[in-house]
Amino acid sequence: LREQAGAEWQRYVAHPFLNQLSAGTLPQAAFRRYLTQDYLFLIHFARSYALLVSKLRTLPEMRAAAASMNAILGELPLHVGYCAEWGLNEDMMARESEAMETVNYTRYVLDIGHSGDALDLLAALLPCVAGYAEIGLGLLHNPHTNLHDNPYASWIRNYGDEDYLQGVNAAIGLLESVWQQRGAESRFAELSEIFTTATRLEGNFWQMGLNAVAQDEA
Repeated sequence: LREQAGAEWQRYVAHPFLNQLSAGTLPQAAFRRYLTQDYLFLIHFARSYALLVSKLRTLPEMRAAAASMNAILGELPLHVGYCAEWGLNEDMMARESEAMETVNYTRYVLDIGHSGDALDLLAALLPCVAGYAEIGLGLLHNPHTNLHDNPYASWIRNYGDEDYLQGVNAAIGLLESVWQQRGAESRFAELSEIFTTATRLEGNFWQMGLNAVAQDEA
């Protein structure tokens, strides 16, 4: 699925937003916009995993999906902590209007979940889960990444953290299991389209952060 996403995957994992973030040169307005919207995004993402639980048939699968949901809910304090440094508390973020990029992405995933089966939904969820791990590890092991006086260093470390990576491996394992059960090979083209669309929406989410700076300057 990742290979089929091709250029959209590369745009996602090597976006200019991330290049600036790794150097520590990303404007705070861009990061704050991203964090505020990501807070709203993660709420819907947790809902998507709750929906996934209802679509699975075995207790081990349900436990795996529930663990992913709980990991997402546990991710929110990172965002709250970052935003608090810039005078944004959780109540303020919860009242923030959703950007169109947030609406487009979250509603797409939820629509796939409601209209399709567990495998369709997993294909829509995995670009975020696995992509952040690839991004976090890539930045951590890139000798050009600034981890010393970079205000975003803890964000980078979070997505290369062993606990996060274990959760990613569990999510990929769940995809593999459901893939084998539900005839994924015969559905590959459709699943690839779902995965690639979600990947494109991830890239748009980074761009939303950069666009916030351009809007402020205008």
